[in-house]
Amino acid sequence: MQKDLKAIRGQYYIHRLIEEGEHEHQDFKFQISDARKIAHSLSAFSNNDGGRLLVGVKDNGVVAGLRDDGDIYMIEHAAERYCNPAVEIEVTPFRCENGLTVLRVEVPRAQRPPVMCETAPGKWAAYYRVKDENIVAPDIMVRAWRRAAESDGELLNLSGPESDFLRHLDANGPATPEEYMLKAHLSRTAAEEIIVRLAATGVVSFVFSGSSFRIALNSGDQKQ
Repeated sequence: MQKDLKAIRGQYYIHRLIEEGEHEHQDFKFQISDARKIAHSLSAFSNNDGGRLLVGVKDNGVVAGLRDDGDIYMIEHAAERYCNPAVEIEVTPFRCENGLTVLRVEVPRAQRPPVMCETAPGKWAAYYRVKDENIVAPDIMVRAWRRAAESDGELLNLSGPESDFLRHLDANGPATPEEYMLKAHLSRTAAEEIIVRLAATGVVSFVFSGSSFRIALNSGDQKQ
């Protein structure tokens, strides 16, 4: 990333973005004080459809401005040191009212999720962006991402239990792994293996509902 970038004029552009509020693809950051915490956002956006951070903007949308160039270095450090694989972010400073500077940090969608982030020394997790929150992705979701990356277009021949699960989803709507396990009288290991395989091949997706991820038939408008 290029250092000491000169801010370009963008007061009205930044305010148009702020008017959108925080959402699935946008987050406000007053300042960057913890590289590990900002890595949560980078992981979450990467594992969803990408997004952007506006640094120097308070949660209520007020432009506070960038403190100093240290925020740029902190973001870069988060992307390179605390994300695995490293996230190729793009940082652009915009000059707003009263000479204040706001950073737009664009985070691309990962070509092959998961993008993990270090939450504590030696401890890693994957995050996923849901509305205006960064949610820890469950282990089964991470396993499905990894299976998809390794399978490289694997063809799916449905087993009996897999066909039964798809019929269950079609008739009853999204289900948690626990609900499926009990309904099908399967062990947790067997139920999760079926879900991982179906998710890795794009037949089902993980959707966040209420306070947990559920499994849904992939109709084309759901995202894994």
